Amino acid sequence: MRIFLAGATGVIGRRLALLLREANHDVTGSTRDPAKAARLQALGIEPVIVDAFDAEGLALAVTRARPDVIVHQLTDLPSAPGTPGYAAGQAANRHLRIEGTRNLMRASAMADVGRVVAQSIAFVYASGDGMRVESDPLDIAAAPPRRLTVDGIVALEREVLRTPGVAGVALRYGYFYGPGTWYDAPPKPPSVHVDVAAHAALLSVEKGSGVYNIAEDDGAVSSTKAKRELGFEPAFRIPACLAQELECSS
Repeated sequence: MRIFLAGATGVIGRRLALLLREANHDVTGSTRDPAKAARLQALGIEPVIVDAFDAEGLALAVTRARPDVIVHQLTDLPSAPGTPGYAAGQAANRHLRIEGTRNLMRASAMADVGRVVAQSIAFVYASGDGMRVESDPLDIAAAPPRRLTVDGIVALEREVLRTPGVAGVALRYGYFYGPGTWYDAPPKPPSVHVDVAAHAALLSVEKGSGVYNIAEDDGAVSSTKAKRELGFEPAFRIPACLAQELECSS
């Protein structure tokens, strides 16, 4: 299939690009940084330089790629929690989730793309007893700054899951850990290794619809639905030979 991977040079995007290539998909990957286009080419991915806030440019890029599926892995969080730039990053990421997702979904409509898989998060549920499942309410009454994150996710999932004519999938990831992240080990529940997150997106290109928790079995959220419908496996890791290729192209 032809895949348009938005955010192809991010931590998840690069891993997913490689997995999509290995699965014999024809991948066009977007980046807003011209200097990163060569990294995609080194992975055998067709790069396109476009900013998600440029609605017209994004629509043109998607239309030219003629994808069967769009995978939305756009994020903007360069600073780790507790560092001076983190608060600004949260606000920027919220803006990207709202406006960038809106532009991407409009581009999908213009290109007649019938399937969109998007990165969401699994740590925005309202508190409650037991593991959170996909039908549980989100924490929409949260106070700032958590409210910024929740609002962005609500807007993203609304666009992806309620756009007419689109089979939308929202992958609610746990806190990332692993190469290229802020953490070498699971930071707190719910957590997910970046290889697993990328693999779940690969599985979702051809399977599933709606919302899925994608996290380890650490007691915070249940990934039973993803295991049953997608074949999700929390123990997955990218083979060493491919991981080495990622390191060489960075």
